[in-house]
Amino acid sequence: MNSFLDKLEIRLMREDDLDAIVNIDTKVLGESRHDYWVTKIIKQAEARPPDASLVAEIDGKVVGFILGEVSGWEFKVPNNIGWIDTIGIDPDYQNRGIAKVLANALVENLKRYGVDTIYTLVNWNDWDLLQFFHAMGFTRGDMINLVLKV
Repeated sequence: MNSFLDKLEIRLMREDDLDAIVNIDTKVLGESRHDYWVTKIIKQAEARPPDASLVAEIDGKVVGFILGEVSGWEFKVPNNIGWIDTIGIDPDYQNRGIAKVLANALVENLKRYGVDTIYTLVNWNDWDLLQFFHAMGFTRGDMINLVLKV
Protein backbone atom coordinates (compact mmCIF):
# COMPACT_ATOMS: atom_id res chain seq x y z
CA MET A 1 0.00 0.00 0.00
CA ASN A 2 1.00 3.64 -0.38
CA SER A 3 3.16 4.43 2.67
CA PHE A 4 2.13 8.11 2.42
CA LEU A 5 -1.54 7.22 2.87
CA ASP A 6 -0.61 4.79 5.66
CA LYS A 7 0.36 7.85 7.71
CA LEU A 8 -2.95 9.57 7.01
CA GLU A 9 -5.39 9.88 9.88
CA ILE A 10 -9.00 10.95 9.32
CA ARG A 11 -10.72 12.37 12.37
CA LEU A 12 -13.64 14.59 13.38
CA MET A 13 -13.07 18.29 12.89
CA ARG A 14 -12.59 20.34 16.07
CA GLU A 15 -12.83 24.07 16.74
CA ASP A 16 -9.07 24.22 17.25
CA ASP A 17 -8.62 23.12 13.60
CA LEU A 18 -9.81 26.59 12.52
CA ASP A 19 -6.36 28.11 11.97
CA ALA A 20 -5.14 25.12 9.94
CA ILE A 21 -8.26 25.22 7.75
CA VAL A 22 -7.96 28.98 7.22
CA ASN A 23 -4.32 28.42 6.27
CA ILE A 24 -5.19 25.73 3.71
CA ASP A 25 -8.01 27.86 2.25
CA THR A 26 -5.67 30.87 2.02
CA LYS A 27 -3.04 28.81 0.21
CA VAL A 28 -5.65 27.55 -2.27
CA LEU A 29 -7.49 30.86 -2.90
CA GLY A 30 -4.72 33.37 -2.24
CA GLU A 31 -6.77 35.32 0.31
CA SER A 32 -7.73 34.81 3.94
CA ARG A 33 -11.39 34.21 4.78
CA HIS A 34 -11.04 33.83 8.55
CA ASP A 35 -14.50 35.21 9.42
CA TYR A 36 -16.12 32.96 6.82
CA TRP A 37 -14.51 29.88 8.40
CA VAL A 38 -15.42 30.97 11.94
CA THR A 39 -19.05 30.98 10.80
CA LYS A 40 -18.74 27.76 8.80
CA ILE A 41 -16.82 25.69 11.35
CA ILE A 42 -17.90 27.06 14.71
CA LYS A 43 -21.24 28.84 14.38
CA GLN A 44 -22.83 26.40 11.92
CA ALA A 45 -21.41 23.22 13.47
CA GLU A 46 -24.61 22.35 15.32
CA ALA A 47 -26.56 22.30 12.04
CA ARG A 48 -24.38 19.44 10.73
CA PRO A 49 -23.99 15.92 12.05
CA PRO A 50 -20.72 15.87 14.04
CA ASP A 51 -19.19 13.20 11.81
CA ALA A 52 -19.89 15.20 8.64
CA SER A 53 -16.95 17.54 9.33
CA LEU A 54 -13.64 15.73 8.97
CA VAL A 55 -9.95 16.57 8.74
CA ALA A 56 -7.01 14.63 7.39
CA GLU A 57 -3.79 14.71 9.38
CA ILE A 58 -0.29 13.51 8.67
CA ASP A 59 2.09 13.43 11.61
CA GLY A 60 -0.28 15.69 13.57
CA LYS A 61 -0.54 18.32 10.82
CA VAL A 62 -3.93 19.06 9.25
CA VAL A 63 -3.45 18.66 5.49
CA GLY A 64 -7.08 18.54 4.34
CA PHE A 65 -10.70 18.85 5.37
CA ILE A 66 -14.22 18.11 4.18
CA LEU A 67 -17.61 19.44 5.27
CA GLY A 68 -20.83 17.62 4.54
CA GLU A 69 -24.47 17.89 5.46
CA VAL A 70 -27.66 15.86 5.62
CA SER A 71 -30.68 17.60 4.10
CA GLY A 72 -33.93 18.16 5.86
CA TRP A 73 -36.91 18.95 3.69
CA GLU A 74 -35.79 22.29 2.31
CA PHE A 75 -36.66 22.83 -1.36
CA LYS A 76 -38.61 19.55 -1.22
CA VAL A 77 -35.36 17.60 -0.87
CA PRO A 78 -35.95 14.49 1.26
CA ASN A 79 -33.74 13.74 4.25
CA ASN A 80 -32.04 10.82 2.48
CA ILE A 81 -29.95 13.43 0.64
CA GLY A 82 -26.43 14.33 1.70
CA TRP A 83 -24.20 17.12 0.50
CA ILE A 84 -20.49 17.62 0.14
CA ASP A 85 -20.27 21.29 0.96
CA THR A 86 -16.53 22.00 0.90
CA ILE A 87 -13.34 20.05 0.42
CA GLY A 88 -9.87 21.51 0.78
CA ILE A 89 -6.42 19.98 0.53
CA ASP A 90 -3.19 21.80 1.31
CA PRO A 91 -1.55 22.43 -2.10
CA ASP A 92 1.67 20.81 -0.81
CA TYR A 93 -0.30 17.57 -0.35
CA GLN A 94 -2.62 17.59 -3.37
CA ASN A 95 -2.77 14.76 -5.93
CA ARG A 96 -1.83 12.12 -3.36
CA GLY A 97 -5.25 10.58 -2.71
CA ILE A 98 -6.13 12.54 0.45
CA ALA A 99 -9.32 14.04 -1.01
CA LYS A 100 -10.52 10.59 -2.04
CA VAL A 101 -9.91 9.17 1.44
CA LEU A 102 -11.74 12.14 3.02
CA ALA A 103 -14.67 11.88 0.59
CA ASN A 104 -15.01 8.12 1.13
CA ALA A 105 -14.97 8.60 4.91
CA LEU A 106 -17.67 11.27 4.65
CA VAL A 107 -19.81 9.07 2.39
CA GLU A 108 -19.59 6.21 4.91
CA ASN A 109 -20.55 8.55 7.75
CA LEU A 110 -23.51 10.00 5.83
CA LYS A 111 -24.82 6.52 5.00
CA ARG A 112 -25.37 5.99 8.74
CA TYR A 113 -27.98 8.76 8.62
CA GLY A 114 -29.95 7.01 5.89
CA VAL A 115 -28.37 9.04 3.09
CA ASP A 116 -28.45 7.20 -0.22
CA THR A 117 -27.77 10.12 -2.58
CA ILE A 118 -25.05 12.76 -2.28
CA TYR A 119 -24.91 16.06 -4.12
CA THR A 120 -22.23 18.67 -4.52
CA LEU A 121 -21.83 21.84 -6.56
CA VAL A 122 -18.80 22.40 -8.77
CA ASN A 123 -17.89 25.33 -10.96
CA TRP A 124 -18.35 24.25 -14.58
CA ASN A 125 -14.81 25.42 -15.43
CA ASP A 126 -13.09 23.69 -12.51
CA TRP A 127 -11.89 20.73 -14.55
CA ASP A 128 -9.70 19.25 -11.82
CA LEU A 129 -12.58 19.14 -9.34
CA LEU A 130 -14.99 17.84 -11.98
CA GLN A 131 -12.55 15.04 -12.82
CA PHE A 132 -12.09 14.25 -9.12
CA PHE A 133 -15.82 13.88 -8.51
CA HIS A 134 -16.27 11.93 -11.75
CA ALA A 135 -13.55 9.50 -10.60
CA MET A 136 -15.44 9.18 -7.29
CA GLY A 137 -18.51 8.02 -9.24
CA PHE A 138 -20.48 11.27 -9.32
CA THR A 139 -22.52 12.01 -12.43
CA ARG A 140 -24.45 15.06 -13.58
CA GLY A 141 -27.66 15.37 -11.57
CA ASP A 142 -31.16 16.49 -12.47
CA MET A 143 -31.01 19.87 -10.74
CA ILE A 144 -29.88 23.03 -12.50
CA ASN A 145 -28.09 25.82 -10.68
CA LEU A 146 -29.83 29.15 -11.40
CA VAL A 147 -28.25 32.54 -10.73
CA LEU A 148 -29.68 36.05 -10.59
CA LYS A 149 -27.05 38.79 -10.37
CA VAL A 150 -28.46 41.97 -8.85
